[in-house]
Amino acid sequence: MARGARGPQWGSRLGFLMAAIGSAVGLGNLWRFPFQAGENGGGAFVLIYIACVFLIGYPVLIAELAIGRKKGQSAVGASRNLPSDKGRAPNWQITGWFGLAVAVMLLPSYSMISGQIMAYSVMSFMGDLGGTSVSPLYAGTIAPMAWFTAFLAITMAIVLRGLNRGIEAASVFLMPMFFVILASLAAFAMFSGAASDALTYLFAPRFGEVTPDVVLAALGQALFSLGLGGALMITFGSFLSKDENIASNATVIAGADTSVALVAGLMIFPIVFAFGMNPAAGMGLIFETLPKFFAGMPLGNLIGGAFFFLAFIAALTSSIAILMVARTVGTELFGLSERNATLLFGLLALGGGFGIVLIDGLGSLLDWLIGSVVLPIGALTAALLAGWVAPRSLMREELAQTSDWLFAIWRGLIRFVVPLAIIVIFVVGLSG
Repeated sequence: MARGARGPQWGSRLGFLMAAIGSAVGLGNLWRFPFQAGENGGGAFVLIYIACVFLIGYPVLIAELAIGRKKGQSAVGASRNLPSDKGRAPNWQITGWFGLAVAVMLLPSYSMISGQIMAYSVMSFMGDLGGTSVSPLYAGTIAPMAWFTAFLAITMAIVLRGLNRGIEAASVFLMPMFFVILASLAAFAMFSGAASDALTYLFAPRFGEVTPDVVLAALGQALFSLGLGGALMITFGSFLSKDENIASNATVIAGADTSVALVAGLMIFPIVFAFGMNPAAGMGLIFETLPKFFAGMPLGNLIGGAFFFLAFIAALTSSIAILMVARTVGTELFGLSERNATLLFGLLALGGGFGIVLIDGLGSLLDWLIGSVVLPIGALTAALLAGWVAPRSLMREELAQTSDWLFAIWRGLIRFVVPLAIIVIFVVGLSG
């Protein structure tokens, strides 16, 4: 394991970027973005989403990386021990606790969906997907739980290998494969599907359809996709060396994540429109509509299997990051070994998965609660911590490679624009 004076560090810039992009690029892009865009009218939602990424998400991303690197601690420790003008700011540890809450709530539902994706990939390659009846491989209750458990076990096994041999090595191997498969499938969909309809739907805004709920959904999607408000980037920043340019790396991460979301839309919606599917099919878009398409096309088992394998890679790189957040808190604050912390939070996720299966609607409730409540509040506290609690000199030191005028723009955004925007969108969206 690569080590510095501050403990474990990323082995290389490429390793960090692949891991950070992998943590951001996940089901939020391939599963959540298409159905959120479909449910919220397409083009207007997409435009608001992009604005939220770069006016709100990007400044918060820089802030979280800087907070994490400054202290080199877990999300809770970094936010609690960050210096302020009056000494430490222990009350602001709430930022880290929100991150832990997101990890505990998100990992079970995320792994449940990811287990289904694993099953669908196998079923598609076997030609056992898209029929009138559910395949025995994913029928009943036992099979879904088995796939969920298998996915969670893979996640835990990678995290148990540690920062460099686990999450970094897996990300460097998986992410280039992900980009190649994504580009290939998107090109295939654009050439064989209704490309013009998809482009119009995604990039021709219909502002008459914009409501407060749409704006809140766009904000939640931007934060969910980038992993903000859930302390992912605080945790990743804690392993970042001092010579890394945080703003430059954040640009790459935000740009790659947003590009993947848009390409995912261009991969899915040409198929949706070509076969008369409903773009507002919600959470079931990739599980109910696309399998029928794959089953009825030449080489559909191979293309469908590749699509779901792509989603599996995206899910895995994000799930290991989510568990990593919980593990760092467990080792630092609870005195657990890395192994025991990983096992503890993995078993908690296993119990949560059983709850999702047994309690109808729990999965949808958790998705709404995380995306529309917890992540915005977590991102708000991170913005306030970086913009108002931490001294200007401290943040300037962490962003030393950034020019003075860019730092001034970032500080203005993180102090005024980001908190006000999150509060207004959050309050109006919930009240609407």
